[in-house]
Amino acid sequence: MKKVLTALVLFTACMIQAQAYKGKGDAKGQIGTNLQDGGTGIYLSTDFGLGENISVGLTGNYLLSVRANALGEIPVFQDRIDLKARFNANLGDVFELGSKMDLYPGIDLGLKNFGGHLGFRYFLSDGFGLFTEASVPIAKYDKTVTGFGRLNNQFALNIGAAFNF
Repeated sequence: MKKVLTALVLFTACMIQAQAYKGKGDAKGQIGTNLQDGGTGIYLSTDFGLGENISVGLTGNYLLSVRANALGEIPVFQDRIDLKARFNANLGDVFELGSKMDLYPGIDLGLKNFGGHLGFRYFLSDGFGLFTEASVPIAKYDKTVTGFGRLNNQFALNIGAAFNF
């Protein structure tokens, strides 16, 4: 019982000091799982605060597990990877979610499309939190994408850990 009580007190103390978005000069990093139709992979992102509610960043995604097509072919490296530059509107303060939570819609420009995303971060301590993010393509560079061209060019869900730098 003492161990459970001690763990609960430490967890509560960590929750008190958490801050999701600090504004200009803030730096965040995220690592997680990317889930989409036909594949799953690793997702990495970083965001840098430019103003009170504005941040920019980069994302990278690489699909590790991909279903083969009907002919048994598997995708090449170019089909599995995507890199994006992004712009976020960090709205946690605007919606008065508290200092531990951040809601951030945004747009991104990647190797495969121009898209949008909506994310949510919850910080458990000053340096560690959890995130989830959904992204969709708004304008695909190739309107006739088929087969492996759909990878990283469709709705995707990212879930993982967030860090303050």
